[in-house]
Amino acid sequence: IMTYEVWYEGLHFPDFDYSIEGIKEACTKFVIKDEDTVMVSYPKSGTHWLIEILCLIHSKGDTKWIQSVPTWERSPWLETDLGYKFLNESEGPRLLTSHLPFHLFPKSLFTSKAKVLYLMRNPKDVLVSGYYYWTTSMFSIKPESLEQYFKWFIQGNVPYGSWFEHIRGWMSMRHRENVLLLSYEELQKDPRSTIEKICQFLGQKLNPEELDSVLKNSSFQVMKQNKMSNYEILPESVKNQQFPIARKGICGDWKNHFTVAQAEAFHKVYQEKMAGFPKDLFPWE
Repeated sequence: IMTYEVWYEGLHFPDFDYSIEGIKEACTKFVIKDEDTVMVSYPKSGTHWLIEILCLIHSKGDTKWIQSVPTWERSPWLETDLGYKFLNESEGPRLLTSHLPFHLFPKSLFTSKAKVLYLMRNPKDVLVSGYYYWTTSMFSIKPESLEQYFKWFIQGNVPYGSWFEHIRGWMSMRHRENVLLLSYEELQKDPRSTIEKICQFLGQKLNPEELDSVLKNSSFQVMKQNKMSNYEILPESVKNQQFPIARKGICGDWKNHFTVAQAEAFHKVYQEKMAGFPKDLFPWE
């Protein structure tokens, strides 16, 4: 039996910086403004990487901001207690992050012109990354083994619920002109043209030097060294020594972890849950 501290609307959330009151307030009362930029993803899909890119685009490649202010203040998580507070206190256009599923997101989003970037990643890699993350953080119940976590993930019995439901919910927004779909895989394969696509979507013009700086300073190696982005400054009480916010930064790591039987079982569930979506929508098919 799994016991999580924080449950809201049938989903459980990590128990660090989340409260039922805070989540409810964020979901039901928060007002998204037209000038906001909203970054949404299921956990472990490359969220921090995209935040770093967005912050660097915002500062036109200048690294001062990303090196002096932690990720969670630059692009606060809407549903966390601290993030909600930061967002409510900030003036002007806001950059905000959320892992909330579509059905819980503040309704104000659907009538606003805010720019929404939805980041997705091969669910098998999300599963493996999540397993390592939840095993080393103090934010939630630790899985005893990958086998156990595999079952939890398939059942949607993990923080923020089912990956399949998350993707299916947000995909209903994919035809809107203020929504951009992005994948971890395309960011990996061709970061430059993906960053150019993001700039175009945001209406941001960068010159070649600025673009080079965004590319270089959002790279895995540089981010891993930036203590404002790698969670190094979190208190020891919530993470252990091996805590990896950025572990490997590669695609396809699931192949080093799944058994043949697990790969087959996953494929079967995937086919069922994702039926009806065009195959070319996802780069990992």
